Amino acid sequence: MTSKRNVLFIMCDQLRFDYLSCAGHKSLKTPNIDRLASRGVRFTNAYVQSTVCGPSRMSAYTGRYVRSHGSTHNGVPLRVGEPTLGDHLREVGVRCALIGKTHMKADEEGMERLGIDRDSIIGVRVAECGFEPFERDDGLHPSTSYDPDPAYDTYLRQHGFEAENPWEHWANSGEGENGENFNGWLLVHADKAARIPEEHSETPYMTRRAMRFIEDAEAKGEAWCAHLSYIKPHWPYIVPAPYHTMYGKAEIQPAVRSEAERVSPNPIFEAFQQERYSKNFSRDEVRETVVPCYMGLIKQIDDQLGHLFDFMEKRGVFKNTLVVFTSDHGDYLGDHWLGEKYLFHDVAVKVPMIVYDPRPEADVTRGTTSDALVEMIDLAPTFLDYFGGRPKPHVLEGRSLLSLTSGERKSLRNYAVSEYDYSGDAARLKLAMPVSGCKLYMITDGRFKLVHGEGVEPMFFDLQNDPGELRDLGREPSAAGDIERLRKMLMRWLALPNNRITVPDEWLTEIDGKVGHFDPIIGSGVLIGYWDEAELAEQQEARRRWLTRRGK
Repeated sequence: MTSKRNVLFIMCDQLRFDYLSCAGHKSLKTPNIDRLASRGVRFTNAYVQSTVCGPSRMSAYTGRYVRSHGSTHNGVPLRVGEPTLGDHLREVGVRCALIGKTHMKADEEGMERLGIDRDSIIGVRVAECGFEPFERDDGLHPSTSYDPDPAYDTYLRQHGFEAENPWEHWANSGEGENGENFNGWLLVHADKAARIPEEHSETPYMTRRAMRFIEDAEAKGEAWCAHLSYIKPHWPYIVPAPYHTMYGKAEIQPAVRSEAERVSPNPIFEAFQQERYSKNFSRDEVRETVVPCYMGLIKQIDDQLGHLFDFMEKRGVFKNTLVVFTSDHGDYLGDHWLGEKYLFHDVAVKVPMIVYDPRPEADVTRGTTSDALVEMIDLAPTFLDYFGGRPKPHVLEGRSLLSLTSGERKSLRNYAVSEYDYSGDAARLKLAMPVSGCKLYMITDGRFKLVHGEGVEPMFFDLQNDPGELRDLGREPSAAGDIERLRKMLMRWLALPNNRITVPDEWLTEIDGKVGHFDPIIGSGVLIGYWDEAELAEQQEARRRWLTRRGK
């Protein structure tokens, strides 16, 4: 390794943990992602801190739980002043850039209140999760206003793909045999090729932009962190040729679900089963149309990562670049009679996480898997640690993974936690819950998993004996002891948020050596609780003797 270090932080959107060949998928081949796993550590128990894009990503970018950073749902801004990965890395001289998606909503009201100009350097950083927006593309309809004027739309127009919304009209719509334009939002059209040549679709475009950033940073001799954030395989489920025909019905893995899950289910589970996306994904014809497309999108990502990794190898960048591959959450795809994400079965809340650590210390773990419980919030402290930054445990609630990649430790924590606020879902109305009461929490110790929420009965799974999570034991008397044990873990976690982030713990503990010898605040001139001059003089003499012994 050289003295200059870099980080490549790759995040897919809505990629399940089990849809990689290195994770055991029987028909989907991902040789380039597998190649990365063969050079690093594949974590098999990596959990996100929320099962929707925005909160999950805000946890990744802040290194903090949702209950701490406050961005509880898509569209809820990350408040001004919340420290981010970019802020921490800039302190140690690292250029931190975004290439792709953040799903962040800027705190416009907070910026206006504080007089921060959106177009200023500070304003851009505050509005972009602390990143330098080398290329932002949230891959959503412009009406969402996450990214109302993406450069990708300009790129498409420059290449002749004219439309009011070229992202939707060309890249995310299907084309019929006679040139028809089929709405890519509709699941029935997932078997059609996107209306755009593959090289102009989003995944190759964003890969090229990542290469351009690396070229730029390397030419300037900068230490860099590049967040390559693909917007696929997230819906619209549409992929360009030839990927739309690479997989078919025969390659689909069976849905993980049982009829018993629809017999007197937990009310919150039942409410999400009744959503339109869940009803549709519970139909075989929908899965047989959509899942091959989903697989094609993943295959395209893998192919593009092959180009990117070859590019990095050719330029000698791999030897000093920490590479992380992960996702912001999974996708039910009809498992458990559900679509989308939201709830906490592993297919939604557990994600792929591969960490390639180029340091010689990591040679002992190359090509291995780890079942240690890790969380998305661990990435920010990992990157800071890799660049030699000072640890910030009073701010960053995650823990560096480098002790795991170097083999120094086998585990970091006893449990992992995730959160979801369902106040914006129809489930709130079905359960007649107030907005303030719609918080769901998941906690797992690796063996058992508890889903807990105000006003709803618990869901509980034995992951060892029921890895498919097909049997909810929340009503079983035999599970009461383990349910209470995990509930107490959760309550302790809820009681200890990192809210004091402006000063480190050392600000409080630096006087520990004086305690017991004399009143440590006496030197400040502040006198609290003294009775008379004699008591004060005794403490002053104790302080003088203590300072003398230390040559002060």
